[in-house]
Amino acid sequence: MFETIKDLLIILIGSSLVSNVVLSQFLGLCPFLGVSKKVDTATGMGGAVIFVITLASAVAAAIYRFILVPLDITYLQTIVFILVIAALVQFVEMFLKKFVPGLYQALGVYLPLITTNCAVLGIALTNVQKEYGILYSVVSGFSTAVGFLVAIVILAGIREKMEYNDVPESFKGMPIVLITAGLMAIAFCGFSGLL
Repeated sequence: MFETIKDLLIILIGSSLVSNVVLSQFLGLCPFLGVSKKVDTATGMGGAVIFVITLASAVAAAIYRFILVPLDITYLQTIVFILVIAALVQFVEMFLKKFVPGLYQALGVYLPLITTNCAVLGIALTNVQKEYGILYSVVSGFSTAVGFLVAIVILAGIREKMEYNDVPESFKGMPIVLITAGLMAIAFCGFSGLL
């Protein structure tokens, strides 16, 4: 029991801070850079990503373990995982459109892009490669998504503050955002000593 809790804590800290999906694995950069202009929008995107990655990790692990492995069709895992992710994103999109239209409008084109967000598929495939069970996959997916949320909210906060700074002309816009993201990645390397 104690070993399981210890392993889950290591996965939690490792996936969210040490091996941050955006800042160390460079997955999910499209929404990370595109939706990080305002903290509210970044938080909404982070919440949607938490829901999708956590649920996709659980469903993908269950499908892999109970359907693909017994039928010996594990070579179909990528296609099956993409279909699961697409269905979950459609569910999130319909929910936000109906109940949170402001956030739905703010996320715009980036909401359907969660379907093609390589972080979602990458985590599902990584969980299979590491031979995680369903519980470990859920914890890994959740903590990875929390790491995405932390990174995107920090970047959004910095970008909001940078609007009022005097930035050289050649660095205005995306160049300064990429430099900031690079500096954040370097800063997150400091968490590697936690494990």
